[in-house]
Amino acid sequence: MPPFTLETTQWLPRQPEEIFFFYADAFRLEELTPPLLRFQVVTPPPIEMTAGVEIDYRLKLHGLPLKWRSRITVWEPPHRFVDEQVKGPYRRWVHVHRFAPQDGGTLVKDYVEYDMLGGWLADRLLVRNDLRRIFDFRRERLAEIFG
Repeated sequence: MPPFTLETTQWLPRQPEEIFFFYADAFRLEELTPPLLRFQVVTPPPIEMTAGVEIDYRLKLHGLPLKWRSRITVWEPPHRFVDEQVKGPYRRWVHVHRFAPQDGGTLVKDYVEYDMLGGWLADRLLVRNDLRRIFDFRRERLAEIFG
């Protein structure tokens, strides 16, 4: 079975370089994640974002504590980067972030391929709704920060 996917787009009224380098600070992910998840970067600063760097996180999902490690597999400032789960709750997690100039601002595109234990049933009952809430929160926060 092919992996599940999630795609989002958002236009922000700032240049790609500014938006990309906001993301280049791994600790910004804490403020882009809903407080309910109690998301925390545990890799000590400074984290030099580049291809190959691995970052450890801690969070709670539905009250369960989780550890997550991601690796930046592609780093192409200010256009794109890719993070992939090395350890964590998913069988597969590949998140492509793209930043393209558009109408005097930046079109931010997120594309996620994921798979997990429980397949389509887990996706339908839990995962897809959780991911939508997380990405909706992120969209709102980015609009507040850059709007």
